[in-house]
Amino acid sequence: MSAVSWAGAAWAADPVVVTTLSAEQQEAERFFVRWLSAYEERAAVRSAARSALLTGETAEEKIAAVTEFLDIGYTAAMERAQATLDRQTTYARRMVATHPARTYPRVNAAGQRALAGSEVELDEFARTGYVVALELDRKGIADDKLRADLVKQDDRNFVAFLRDNDPGAQVQAWARRVVTDDDVAEFLNYGWASAAALDTQTYRRQCADADKAWLLKSRELVAAAQTAEQKALGAAGEAKEQLRAAAARDWADVAAHTSKPRVAWAEAEQVALQQAETWLQISIQAAGTTSPNWQNIAGTAQGTRDQWLTAQQTAAEQAASWAVLYQRALAAEAALLTPTSLV
Repeated sequence: MSAVSWAGAAWAADPVVVTTLSAEQQEAERFFVRWLSAYEERAAVRSAARSALLTGETAEEKIAAVTEFLDIGYTAAMERAQATLDRQTTYARRMVATHPARTYPRVNAAGQRALAGSEVELDEFARTGYVVALELDRKGIADDKLRADLVKQDDRNFVAFLRDNDPGAQVQAWARRVVTDDDVAEFLNYGWASAAALDTQTYRRQCADADKAWLLKSRELVAAAQTAEQKALGAAGEAKEQLRAAAARDWADVAAHTSKPRVAWAEAEQVALQQAETWLQISIQAAGTTSPNWQNIAGTAQGTRDQWLTAQQTAAEQAASWAVLYQRALAAEAALLTPTSLV
């Protein structure tokens, strides 16, 4: 994800400036934090990222705030998010245990769905979902969305198709649990969208956690290469040659470090593209059916596709940015190894 600006690694008779990180590097880090502030499901992480972006008056203060977030704030926010998740999980389990399906069908079902679903769903249950479901149970209002009597063979076939072919691991896993027509109705109305949200959550989290680690390691490696290059600038004779070679090796390490993120982001782009294409077909399929069992997915399919299109674009930008770092690190290494530029 990182990008750097080379002010000139060549050794010439004119004054030489060590290869430096520019505002482009800070902007790369800021881009990552902006991404978290917009798309991270964990509220604590999203809020901390937004706070980092809004902190500081001067450019230096803004850079420092983002740096501190990446170094410390991100991990601290994840720990707060985990504590919240633990509390909400305990709460949902208690509500399920104390509200049996026989007397509280809406609460029991909502709690079980929240426990099986994404963290967003669990948060919604803890904040408002339980109260809404409890009121419906008290009024004796049954869930009229679940219409197993309207399940057709086409519905069964489609669930089987998703079980074997959907690009999302969670959607496949949910579809594998479908046996009866009641299961089909539950999947179409609730399980499908919930599993799709879990697939999106997993994708984003893996990308964010991995890129944060790659970004910090990149910063460390570039700093080491800069230091080595600075030492070479101040040396002379045989020592200079040895130090230049050492600095070149450090820049080679920077280039090698980009291998994993370049490949991973290219693969992530393809995953997102496949998901977006799948959800386009699902939105078309949902629009063509009048079954009430399809109403929920019909209302969310396009939004899910839009999320994956955004993920595809982000992955492409990230892959391109890491490719830039790779090329520039190679250029810095080559400049240090070029004998014609010796002073």
